[in-house]
Amino acid sequence: MLWHAIAPSRRFTKASHDVVRHPRLNSDAKILLLYVQGLPEGLADKPLSEHARQLGITGRAYQRAKRMLVEDGFLHEWHQQNDRGRWVTVQLFANSPVTGAAAAGLRDGWGAEVPPSAQKRTVDQPRSRVAGGCTPVDEELGKNSSHPPTEAEAEPEAECAPEVAEGERVLLSLRHVHRELHLGAREARGLAEAAAEWLRRGATAADLRRALTSGLPEGGVWSAVGFLRHRLVQKLPEAVPPPTVESRPAPRVAGLVVCQGPGDDHVFRPVGDETHCGPCRREGARRFWLADAAAVAARPPRVPWRERVAALAVSPGGDGQRLNSG
Repeated sequence: MLWHAIAPSRRFTKASHDVVRHPRLNSDAKILLLYVQGLPEGLADKPLSEHARQLGITGRAYQRAKRMLVEDGFLHEWHQQNDRGRWVTVQLFANSPVTGAAAAGLRDGWGAEVPPSAQKRTVDQPRSRVAGGCTPVDEELGKNSSHPPTEAEAEPEAECAPEVAEGERVLLSLRHVHRELHLGAREARGLAEAAAEWLRRGATAADLRRALTSGLPEGGVWSAVGFLRHRLVQKLPEAVPPPTVESRPAPRVAGLVVCQGPGDDHVFRPVGDETHCGPCRREGARRFWLADAAAVAARPPRVPWRERVAALAVSPGGDGQRLNSG
């Protein structure tokens, strides 16, 4: 490859090799970072999306570039109230990665140096080029309120599984536990499926929140999205094995045996130790009943006891005479 370059004498921006050769930033994110770095002081307070629109970076391309800058510590966001009590979004844009704690210190330092009534932007003149005061695309529609937007109002949501919705709710609630774990609605939705896997494996919402907020790094969290994604994967609990079903022995099936009943030879499958098939047993029971009924019918009629006594009394000799004499 041949290489030829003429260094410009004016109207240029110094770009760090760490930014130009950054492996995780795409071209849109790098161009946006270098563009904001070279802004004059009078244009630094414009919304970040407006600068991106001037570069032709809009829609999903802008959101993707913005997410990369947030994940690698070049962009930090806070939702806070201004001196009029309205909720606004403050962004800190740096030309080198900054931790969450360091970014919060820079933000607080600017707030101490400039009176609240005089604050028109978050860019401080003596420091390195940092652009702030921009609001995300979701809040650039002219809507403002004295109350912060709720998680449900951040963006219309499609119907999803209960575990995914619960996982997203837990992720959005982390901002109330640690300010460094603040997630936007789209960022939380991108991690909701990984959080839902915790709930499917038996973890409760409290267990998930405790695992994501305990033991934070001493130097602060550089990227809330990257940190939470790492924890969701690395600390994922073991899957609960399904309940075991006791195996039952297969029912015993008896073999065919030859019936010992009358007639032609035939076989049947016995249930116990019987030697005759069902039809033969029923036929044998029927013949037994018929024989018993014939024997009963052949018996002489039963004489009542009064007639038997009277017959004994009138019979000659013997018992009848003794009965009369007595």
